[in-house]
Amino acid sequence: MKIDNQYGRNIKALFLMMGMLGVAAPPNLASAADYEIVIENHRFIPSQLEVTADEKHRLIVINKDATAEEFESYELNREKIVAGHSRITVFLSPMEAGTYPFFGEFNEETAQGRLIVK
Repeated sequence: MKIDNQYGRNIKALFLMMGMLGVAAPPNLASAADYEIVIENHRFIPSQLEVTADEKHRLIVINKDATAEEFESYELNREKIVAGHSRITVFLSPMEAGTYPFFGEFNEETAQGRLIVK
């Protein structure tokens, strides 16, 4: 499809410059599966989540509590703060089968969970 307007030329120039600078185009996340985890009363709901091995995943972590919490996992190599009454997105690359625990650092006694990859 030929683009004859200024906008189209600007987009073409942007991608050409990205290629020249060695900047990769944004990853295709359309193939990532979405999963929601809710933080409520300082607990992860669900506390156990099953996902498929060797696929990309996108975790949407929704904090319904008024206070901040931290989604943390040593095994997933992730650490993100979720402000009160807000949400974050955690992108996960394809993983091997196994169990990957996560926890809320600010309420570690109650905020426990695990991702089970099958």
